[in-house]
Amino acid sequence: MKPVAIFRHSPTEGPGYFSDYLDERGVPWRIVRIDAGEPVPADPRAFSGIALMGGPMSVNDPLPWIPPVLDFIRGAMDADVPVVGHCLGGQLMSRALGGVVTSNPVKEIGWGTVRVEPTARAREWFGDVTEFLSFHWHGETFTIPPGAERLASSDWCANQTFVVGPHLGMQCHVEMTPGMIASWCESGLDEIAAAGGVVSVQTPAAMQERVAQKVRDLNAVARRLYDRWTSRLHQE
Repeated sequence: MKPVAIFRHSPTEGPGYFSDYLDERGVPWRIVRIDAGEPVPADPRAFSGIALMGGPMSVNDPLPWIPPVLDFIRGAMDADVPVVGHCLGGQLMSRALGGVVTSNPVKEIGWGTVRVEPTARAREWFGDVTEFLSFHWHGETFTIPPGAERLASSDWCANQTFVVGPHLGMQCHVEMTPGMIASWCESGLDEIAAAGGVVSVQTPAAMQERVAQKVRDLNAVARRLYDRWTSRLHQE
């Protein structure tokens, strides 16, 4: 089986639980270290699937790797190679499909409830889950691109997930581990302080309260999504 390509855009925003999930199921994968200057691969058909992780930058920043990544996403979708995006990754997917990425009304940082839409398509991905506690860390948001369908929303961000064919874009972070949350809390202290104590931004202490159980529950939701996504991986 060809590997899943995991695009890493920041050293602190690796695949987390997503790679653990792939390992448990014997699915090969490799990191494409965009943050280290690794070039965008030439052909998405070299991979069974494409995963896009998060990052502190904006899709709208004039970074040299963003246009080739957008082209790569479009090429993967044209070739029916499944794509899954987490936070920045979901924003890249929306932009590649003709959506727009803008500032969210507020920053959303920490744990918050995500509500699943009461639609048949949402049930295909989430099963009987109607809402769940997810982790968030973003100041921008994507529009639902043409041809896609929204699957979930939250109080602070209307567009939390969308799907088009076998491709899943997410604003929320379902891939978290306790170690990643601790690392982000440490590196993000200035951003949290600058947010000014708004209700949509939690303190590091609040983010790490009962974190092991929260992450286990979140991983259970992620497994449902990843099960659906990996069912369409290219087997050749």
